[in-house]
Amino acid sequence: GEVILDVRGLTRVGVFKDISFKVRAGEIVALAGLVGAGRTEVARGIFGIDPIDAGVVTFKGKKLKSGSPLAAMNAGIGFVPEDRRQQGLVMEMAIDRNVALASINSLTRFGLIRRGSEKSLASNWARQLQVKFGRFSNPAKTLSGGNQQKIVLAKWLARTPSLLIIDEPTRGIDIGTKSEVHKLLSELVSQGIGILMISSEMPEVLGVADRILVIHEGRLTAEFSRAEATEALIMRAATGQESVVA
Repeated sequence: GEVILDVRGLTRVGVFKDISFKVRAGEIVALAGLVGAGRTEVARGIFGIDPIDAGVVTFKGKKLKSGSPLAAMNAGIGFVPEDRRQQGLVMEMAIDRNVALASINSLTRFGLIRRGSEKSLASNWARQLQVKFGRFSNPAKTLSGGNQQKIVLAKWLARTPSLLIIDEPTRGIDIGTKSEVHKLLSELVSQGIGILMISSEMPEVLGVADRILVIHEGRLTAEFSRAEATEALIMRAATGQESVVA
């Protein structure tokens, strides 16, 4: 597919430096590396959560406003954070309200949230993602870890994003739900959605990603296609033993 995300020279002093890469429609690009390498920080910088000191993020041919998650959302980017309990969900809030959080503007009329539309949106995505729950009115904290992750995904997919940034998509969930999440990611890219995935699980990186970018101490040290990537090559780049960036 066409290039939808173009990151050039992204820098945050003391965190990451001169990060450049592209993500195309219909592909999964993984950011790999050791914990603390700066992968999550790069993703947060792209989405506008954290400030950047230099560099340009272009999305669908237009420069993205720096430091503005709202601008990223309006452009068509979704962000699923690593810590779903603290950053992805409002744990005391009802399940259906959590699904609707990122789509409030489209569900509001004359300043009031249309409860029927909110429930309909949540029901639709709960069915598509096969979320297991008791009642929509139950708080999100009553869900299992895997179903909480599905609710976070539903919240962003309800906005029909062109790019989904997802940090540690299967951390803390059971094997069966991991398989469901991987299947969902495959379905999304088949629909032309681009995915930027951060994962510390090597089998996930090697099995899911089309391209793998390795970050070591805030610098991009390697890029591999799925066909050429191996665990040994990724670990060498992740530990700074080898740099193979063109």
